[in-house]
Amino acid sequence: MELKLTKPICFFDLETTGTNVAKDRIVEISILKVHPNGNKESRTWLVNPEMKIPEEVIAVHGISNEKVANEPTFKELSKEIYSMIKDSDLGGFNSNRFDIPLLAEEMLRAEIDFDMKNMVSVDVQTIFHKMEKRTLAAAYKFYCDKELTDAHSAEADTQATYEVLLSQLERYPELENDVKKLAEFSTHKKMVDFAGFIALDDNGEEVFSFGKHRGKKVLDVLEQEPGYFGWIQNADFPLYTKKVLTGIRLKSLNSKLG
Repeated sequence: MELKLTKPICFFDLETTGTNVAKDRIVEISILKVHPNGNKESRTWLVNPEMKIPEEVIAVHGISNEKVANEPTFKELSKEIYSMIKDSDLGGFNSNRFDIPLLAEEMLRAEIDFDMKNMVSVDVQTIFHKMEKRTLAAAYKFYCDKELTDAHSAEADTQATYEVLLSQLERYPELENDVKKLAEFSTHKKMVDFAGFIALDDNGEEVFSFGKHRGKKVLDVLEQEPGYFGWIQNADFPLYTKKVLTGIRLKSLNSKLG
């Protein structure tokens, strides 16, 4: 089984200091880039997160503060990493909800204008949960009949994710071997930002998906309660969410001026 590609796809996995997309940092990133001709290239980087890794997190992935103390920061690695993924679609395991949002935050902090306008993302976990409802280790055993002996190693998790997707395509004939179709299938709902604070309604209009304005059109809220924009910009929301909200606001202002 080969993945049918019209452009490269980068399967990637992150090990981090925690699970807060806005605050936590990457300590390891591994990328497996698969090209349309079947060629593959793989890179793994340890990253100095410039913050302390909590002991309970070290117990999960085994990457200690001492291990990353002399490694480059994400900002120092960002151009090299972006160069590898910028022409590609993305794939991962729980990537739509965690890895992509956190990667976007790191890229924006490094002053790289990262967005997904020309990319789609395939979340292998979503396909797995829709079909079987389990975890990566269980998915690897179920689909590939292999034990994931080095779980929470970014490189092992990345390779396993790629193999699981290939096995899913073989097992489920209803899955189209097309990255855009897989991206659509592995997306729970249409989000405008990575973290899921702004979504698209059935008419394709941006709506807030959280808090007191859940389900309300973004433009209506910004017009009726102008201070809400400033509150989000100054609160602890992901940088990409703030960027998206600013773009919606500017587009509205420009249309009124035009």
